[in-house]
Amino acid sequence: MSSNLTSFVDKLVTIITTDGRLLVGHLRGYDQTTNLILSGAQERTISPDEPTTTEDLGLYILRGDNVALVGETDEERDQSINWYQSNPFHRNCR
Repeated sequence: MSSNLTSFVDKLVTIITTDGRLLVGHLRGYDQTTNLILSGAQERTISPDEPTTTEDLGLYILRGDNVALVGETDEERDQSINWYQSNPFHRNCR
């Protein structure tokens, strides 16, 4: 996976960890074992019944064996979402 991360460096990424956490931050670097360095990192907890919570982590190093998925995030779209309301998509699933 690490060779595919070059195009994500200095961009906003969303990461899902092997234990199901969701992290968002700017990818600043990585190594051959997919250890990641994020700046401005946040952990988001999204629940269908409660508002999303966001915890600021700042500069964050994530071990490669904890990384399940990395994807580029559309910064403009991400900033347009009000993460502090209840999940609007959950109402359609009940």
